[in-house]
Amino acid sequence: MRHCSVQVRGLLTRDELDRYNALMEVGSFLESQTRYDLAYTVQKEVDLLIQPAIERLKDKGRARDRATQEYLEAKRLGLDEEDEEDDN
Repeated sequence: MRHCSVQVRGLLTRDELDRYNALMEVGSFLESQTRYDLAYTVQKEVDLLIQPAIERLKDKGRARDRATQEYLEAKRLGLDEEDEEDDN
């Protein structure tokens, strides 16, 4: 069974995390019994379960990028204003 990243796991809700842990336990048991056909199905369920958390992670990244862009724009405008004041 493939685990998701720590970042994604950190963005799972309590219910999602409980279900994730239960599915991983079932999948590990199935793999120990060499029932890879069933473990594959469980892995697909895990993949579906973590999709909302992946989207939340992407949203956080987009928000961080926006904040960085706004900061850089403010810095640029601040430098432009200083240049104009230096010219006077």
